[in-house]
Amino acid sequence: MSLTARPLVIGHRGASGYRPEHTRAAYELAFALGADAVEPDIVSTRDGVLVLRHENEISGTTDVAGHPEFAHLRTTKVVDGVTLTGWFTEDFTWAQLATLRARERLPAIRTGGATFDGRWPILRLADLLGIIDEQSERLGRALVMVAEIKHATYFASIGLPLDELFAAEISRWATRENLIVECFEQTVLGQVRERGIPGRYVYLVEKSGSPADLVARFGRKALPYSAHLTPAGLARLGGEVDGVSVDKAMLLRTDATAAVTGTTDLVDRLHAAGLLAFTWTLRAENRFLARNLRRGSSLRDFGDWPAEFELILGTGVDGVFADQPDLVLSLVE
Repeated sequence: MSLTARPLVIGHRGASGYRPEHTRAAYELAFALGADAVEPDIVSTRDGVLVLRHENEISGTTDVAGHPEFAHLRTTKVVDGVTLTGWFTEDFTWAQLATLRARERLPAIRTGGATFDGRWPILRLADLLGIIDEQSERLGRALVMVAEIKHATYFASIGLPLDELFAAEISRWATRENLIVECFEQTVLGQVRERGIPGRYVYLVEKSGSPADLVARFGRKALPYSAHLTPAGLARLGGEVDGVSVDKAMLLRTDATAAVTGTTDLVDRLHAAGLLAFTWTLRAENRFLARNLRRGSSLRDFGDWPAEFELILGTGVDGVFADQPDLVLSLVE
C-alpha cells in the first residue's frame, strides 16, 4: 500500500517552520528542501474563490487587523461548535483578500518566520497548482499536492459547497499520482470522489471528539473519532477511503509523566485494514516535543527531534507532515 519506497515527506503548509505558512515562499522552499509534496488548507471567499489559509478566521495569519477598511467585517461566529471572533474568509471577496499580506502564525516560537511578515500575499488554490507545475518542471521530478478541505459542513451551510468548488478547480489538473485529498469530515471526501476527481482519499482523525459532519447529522449521538479506529471501524474505512492520517500523539506511547517511551501498533492496524497510514505534524521545536525530548532553555529551541522523528518513521508510516521537511529527509535518505 505504500506510495514510495520511503515515507512520503509532505511540507506542512509549505516549509512552515521557516517561512509564513501558505505563502509562495513557503511552498517553493519546501520543494527546494526536497519535499515530495505540500499540504494546503482550503477555504472559500464570499464569491467562491478557494484560498489557502490554516482556518477561515484569518486574524492570526494575515495583517487584516491593520486594514481599517475591513474593520466592519470583524465578527463572532460558531464554526464546527467553536466560537471565534475575528475576520473570516467567507465575508471577503477575493479582490478584498488579495490586498492582505501573510503573517507568521506562531511568532513567539518562530521569530525567524516573523521577519517575513507582510512580504507575501494570500494565495488561491489556482496559484498553488501553478507553483507545483513550475517546481515540478524546474526540479525534474513529480510533485504532489495533499489538499485539506477545511470545515466542509460549515461552508455548505452558508451556501459555499467546497466539494463542488474544489472539483471545478482541480478537475483538469488532478491525476491519481499528483493528488491526495484529506479532510476531518468523511462526507466531503465521498462527495469529491463522486464528482470524478482522481487521486487518493485520506481521512483525518483527531485524538478526541467527533467529526463535524457527523455532529451536524446526529448531534450527541455522533460517533467519536475513536470509533473509526476499532476493528469494525477500520474494516469499514478500508472499503471507503485509501488512507487515514492521525495526530502523531496517537503513534507515540507515553508513561505516567507524559515522557515518550515508544510507539503504538496503530500503523500496523491501519495497514492490516488495507489503509495507508499518515501522521501529523513533525516539528523540531521544544514547544512541540515531549518534555523528555526537550533541549535548551527556550520553547523556540530545537529539541531532540531526531529521537521523536525516528520513532515515528520506525512505525512504517507511509507519509509524514513536517514543518521542517529537510530534517525528516535527513533521516530517510
